[in-house]
Amino acid sequence: MAVYQLDKDLWFPDPHLGEDDGLVAVGGDLSVDRLLLAYSNGFFPWFSFKNQQEPLWFCPLQRFVIFPSEIHVSHSMQQLINKGRYKLTMNEDFDGVIRGCATAQNRHQEEGAWLGPDIIKAYTELYRQGFAASFEVWDDDRLVGGLYGVNLGNAFFGESMFSLVPSASKLALIHLARIMELLGGQIIDCQLETPHLRSMGGRFIPYEEYLQIIRK
Repeated sequence: MAVYQLDKDLWFPDPHLGEDDGLVAVGGDLSVDRLLLAYSNGFFPWFSFKNQQEPLWFCPLQRFVIFPSEIHVSHSMQQLINKGRYKLTMNEDFDGVIRGCATAQNRHQEEGAWLGPDIIKAYTELYRQGFAASFEVWDDDRLVGGLYGVNLGNAFFGESMFSLVPSASKLALIHLARIMELLGGQIIDCQLETPHLRSMGGRFIPYEEYLQIIRK
């Protein structure tokens, strides 16, 4: 097992050679071209911006994903949707969503915080070029939740979500899954397993199966 040092050239090593936790490489940059190459092969940057000078690149060999058609909508969530209290939108406030993900519950003050200025700048540029998207939850004119991620082909690579009211991030995820299903989207990459995402239908698939899907 090894961790590879990236340089100015655009490349990533074979993820099968990385560490057990999925860490494969360190270094490089957060340019649009490198990020697109990364996501096209299942890599993503994840590092503490307060403690780490260079990006760390992960590519777990067991991928935690949600298939849009398998999104779990509980009875209580369906009741909340039916009430129509919250408005759901797409790409109406990417900046508000990514900053909400960074600062909700004072996340940016935590020691291991990863959504720092460089990440915000990089993914905002991805959005500007049409490779990232946001899904918003509104209470009247107030942004109360949402998620953002990278959108390539038939795949959506979720980066972060936040809620300022109960269940807002779940609403955003359901909204994402239903739009993907309508448009023929195949897979939502959750990157990391959480009880929250498992309750929404997340499950593990092998990297080889994952790669076949995102490369279709």
